Formats: sequence, C-alpha cells, structure tokens
Amino acid sequence: MMNIDLSGKVALVTGGSRGLGKAISLGLADAGADIIIASRKIENCQKVAAEVEAKGRQALPVAAHTADMNSLDALIEASYQRFGKIDLLINNAGTNPAMGTLSDLSPELFDKMMGINVKGPWYLASRIAPKMGAAGGGSIINMISVSGIRPAAYQGFYSCNKAALDALTKVMAAEWADMNIRVNAIAPGSYHSDLFDVSAAAMPGFEEGAKQASMMKRIAATEEILGPVLYLASDLGSYTTGSTVVADGGYLAK
Repeated sequence: MMNIDLSGKVALVTGGSRGLGKAISLGLADAGADIIIASRKIENCQKVAAEVEAKGRQALPVAAHTADMNSLDALIEASYQRFGKIDLLINNAGTNPAMGTLSDLSPELFDKMMGINVKGPWYLASRIAPKMGAAGGGSIINMISVSGIRPAAYQGFYSCNKAALDALTKVMAAEWADMNIRVNAIAPGSYHSDLFDVSAAAMPGFEEGAKQASMMKRIAATEEILGPVLYLASDLGSYTTGSTVVADGGYLAK
C-alpha cells in the first residue's frame, strides 16, 4: 500500500502565496515536502513561507513574475542555490483579467494572458526539466481549467490559454518520459478563490449559476483540489503521465 509521503522532496509552486496556490503549498508541506513559494509580491510569499516552516518544513519565498523570463531564470537560480534540486513543479500561476466578446478584446490583453498562462509555464518547465531529469526525475503539474476543455462564450482568451497549456502538457510528457519526468494537468471546475468570490459578489446569480452547472450543485472548497495534486505529485501517480485530471463536480459530464 503506497502512502502520500513527500519527505525529502522539494516543490516549486508558482502563484503559491494565495488561493489555490497557497493551499497547494501548505498541502505539499503537510505531506513532507519543502516548498519554494513564488509569486509577484514577496510579502505574501513570506507569509506562506512562515506557515510552511511552522509545519516543520523548509521554505523559500521568491518574488517572480511568470511572464518575465529573466524573473523566472532568477527564480530557478535561487531555488537551486538553496535546495540543489526541484522534484515537483506546480505551474499554478495564471490570470483572467477580463471577459468579453472576442471582438471587444485587445491584442495587448491577448499577449499579457498568453505570457502568464502559457509562455511562463512552458519556459519554467522547459528550463527545469533537464536538471530534474539529471537528478533522477520528478513530477510537473500544470493547472488548467475546464474552460480549456469546454470553451465558453466570453471566455475566449482564457479558454484558448488553458487549451494551449493542456496541449503543452501532453508534449512535455512525451518528450520528457525518458528522463523519468511525469507531466500532467489538473482541470478544476468552480472552486472558492479570490477571483471567484469577487465575481460572485459583483454579479448577482453568478454563484448560483456555477452551482447549477455541475452535477454536485455546489462550489468546491479550495482544499478539494488538493487531492489530484497530491496524487500526481506522489508515488500514487507513478504510472500517470500525459493526463488531464478533472475535478469539476461533474460539470463536463453533465
């Protein structure tokens, strides 16, 4: 019987200081991993690092912008200087700053979203993978969305971003399997986060509509997305690669 034991592992979580990223950082720490918390604001990273250290694990807070390749290079360098390795990479950082018709959206917004949601995860994974493979392998998890599998009106940019990252996940898995690196994606449905809760407060009926869209008729707690992360990060997922694990309360199956 295999257990979720990440003792001795080092995990890098982008967008790791808030919402789902924070839950992932703390959940991996509970399983025994040391955590590198990366996001734009160092003070937020430091707060989560303190919580990780309170659990008896090591933590490294790093300010990094996912769309800035120089920033990502600095993040990689700092991570390897501190820990000498990265066993788990969770590409969680993402953005969806605007929804609207395709005709109303701007080229500048398209480039901004592609940079954060697609280019950044590709760059970070592609630079870490050779080092990860040379150290014996590891696991890379790309956080996508059900919107990347079932694109919706008024979410065109976000949907195409997440669909692109899903495709990249499968290419990464194919290219890096010989290095003992497993690469998978997780596609959550609606879950409570800063973005969701702000949208729900601003738009009457938003939360109820999201509830009715799933079979389970509720919004997930952030921690409910942890199960797939722990599965893919641990030996429980040792024969899983190139897959997209859906945690959506039955939204796609409905």
